[in-house]
Amino acid sequence: MEIIVKEVVSKKDLKKFINLPYDLYKGHQYHVPPLKFDEEGTLRKDKNPAFDYCEAKYWLAYQGDKVVGRIAGILNKSYIEKWHNKYVRFGWFDFIDDQQVVNALIGQVENWAKELGMSAVHGPLGFTDLDHEGMLVEGFDQLGTLATIYNHPYYPTLLSNAGYIKDVDWLEYKITLPKVVPEKLEKIATLVQKRYELSVIHAKKAKDILPYATQLFHLINSAYSDLYGVVPLTDKQISYYTKQYFSFIRPDFVSLVTNKEGKLVGFGITMPSLSLALQKAKGNLLPFGLFHLIKAIKKNNLGDLYLVAVDKELQGKGVNAIIMCELTKSYIKAGIEYAESNPELETNRHVQAMWQYYDVQQHKRRRCFIKQLNN
Repeated sequence: MEIIVKEVVSKKDLKKFINLPYDLYKGHQYHVPPLKFDEEGTLRKDKNPAFDYCEAKYWLAYQGDKVVGRIAGILNKSYIEKWHNKYVRFGWFDFIDDQQVVNALIGQVENWAKELGMSAVHGPLGFTDLDHEGMLVEGFDQLGTLATIYNHPYYPTLLSNAGYIKDVDWLEYKITLPKVVPEKLEKIATLVQKRYELSVIHAKKAKDILPYATQLFHLINSAYSDLYGVVPLTDKQISYYTKQYFSFIRPDFVSLVTNKEGKLVGFGITMPSLSLALQKAKGNLLPFGLFHLIKAIKKNNLGDLYLVAVDKELQGKGVNAIIMCELTKSYIKAGIEYAESNPELETNRHVQAMWQYYDVQQHKRRRCFIKQLNN
């Protein structure tokens, strides 16, 4: 049957765009559906502050009246200015097992990129580094997480058939928590804390962390600045993410490290896993989704490590040991048995060094693909 691709131009179209993966992965054992209102907030120009420096177009693929694929094309002007790569990004790329659908959708993004005078298309990527990125290429039999994309095994094959090759990979690790804090880790953490006159903030409530929110995001801008595709978050985005994420944070799963002046120099943001709760919620907070999420936050045996950052001047000097030592204490107390590292660049040795004190398994790999265009 003929494939027809249509641009998303109405709220009704956007609803179809958001809903596709909920149908495509209905009842899937490993797929973790995001919350629909979060997806809408990210994709709408009037809600997402990333549109201050981004342009985007969305397309749906149809076979007859049935939606069989979707894709977003994103022009991130800050990325082009910083990295001097005239690239368009693709994201929110989902499709049935059909090469024609893939070719038709990715072809739309390529044509748009050519119209803009761009030299390549890469992805999957979002508007910012805090959006979902990377197509799963290993670990299809592993439960997904809130912070990552899960996709069928045929995705990378069909994308490769369309002329896309590896640009960069992210690795993910499953960490088995020990029954007690590793002695060597605790000794190093204590030594580093004394040597550099650092302090650990023990927050009892989420509001105790809020005063550090702006510093936290500025630290992300600095610490992550050299990582693949990263552009700095604006003040408007920092305010947006603070309101979005800090309302349901669990303080004992957050580790904050400050220097003697009280400046934040390192942090670890983690949460009890929401994967199973999100599967039960099926993209909706109401009527029962919120109940499942609250229950998962209160009682869980699986943790998710979302963000870890250390001031550039202190990277490689053991501050990670302080962060992980504090988190391990909290995890053991809360009954966490396993933790998901979530994506880290395969070349990021500083992050991978954190796992030397733990029993870990590299169980997932995801990839950013790229295709050079002939304009």
